[in-house]
Amino acid sequence: SGLAAIRERILAGDLPVARKRGYTRSQSFRAEYAAHLLGYLEGADLAPLTVVVNAGNGCAWPAVQAVLSHLPCRLIPLHPEPDGSFPNGVPNPLLPENREETSRAVLAHKADFGIAFDGDFDRCFFFDERGQFIEGYYLVGLMAAALLEGHPGEKIIHDARLVWNTREMVLAAGGVPVETKAGHAFMKERMRAENALYGGEMSAHHYFRDFSYCDSGMLAWLILYKLLSRLGRPLSELVEERMRLFPVSGEINRNVADAGAIMEKVRARYEKDALAVTFVDGLSMDMGDWRFNMRQSNTEALLRLNVESRADKTLMETRRDELLLFMV
Repeated sequence: SGLAAIRERILAGDLPVARKRGYTRSQSFRAEYAAHLLGYLEGADLAPLTVVVNAGNGCAWPAVQAVLSHLPCRLIPLHPEPDGSFPNGVPNPLLPENREETSRAVLAHKADFGIAFDGDFDRCFFFDERGQFIEGYYLVGLMAAALLEGHPGEKIIHDARLVWNTREMVLAAGGVPVETKAGHAFMKERMRAENALYGGEMSAHHYFRDFSYCDSGMLAWLILYKLLSRLGRPLSELVEERMRLFPVSGEINRNVADAGAIMEKVRARYEKDALAVTFVDGLSMDMGDWRFNMRQSNTEALLRLNVESRADKTLMETRRDELLLFMV
């Protein structure tokens, strides 16, 4: 991405002097931004759904308001006011303890679904009509299949942590799944290289070609809203069979002394029985009826584990617990 080269130049003091002093100006592009978002809904017969929106005192609510007058849905806001001190806690719905409020609100308002944004709203997390949090992994396949309906044969980028459900749904919808390293710098780079229609990470980053190959939580919820309106089915119905077919552990993180040594031990233990061993992002091993990915965090001193199986939750849980014994 060039960031390492910039860092080295800064540390070396190798910085050019600008020939002309810069200047600033203020300009709003909110109307153009809203028009772009609404373009994804063009021609859609949108249903008057009720949606809980937890903005978490981040930046999402002003963006939601920019499109609200064009939508027939009823929105129930939670913590809509942007406040960088985050009086209700840092908005990170990946943390299980941050999900309960949105879940309760969905049930209390009998909402059709709920969404929770992170602070800068590039990620959007979903709750079904029963208040159940939906793992981002299952949304990747759902989003890809919805977009491929109008663009058969296109490439879909996905990360290497959990893959089986995404691959199956993309192939069934006539798309081409492409696996790459997790992280927005890597995803965007691969999106551009492949001219991919869409890219998705299990961490709830959704990337769109027509959004400059970048991620957008706003586009993610609008596309899901469009899909639910068209199908007339609840979100739970769209994901529960996929969850049964491919149960997952959810990402498990551990602070460890030597992540590399642990991954070598795990590889030595399972490699002789593996159908495939890949290193796209950390260590991935396909064991036939179950698979796992173990990788070091790009940004934190953590070892991360994801396990999935083919329609066997008990097997997934057994193998998960087995692998966790290495992560000490």
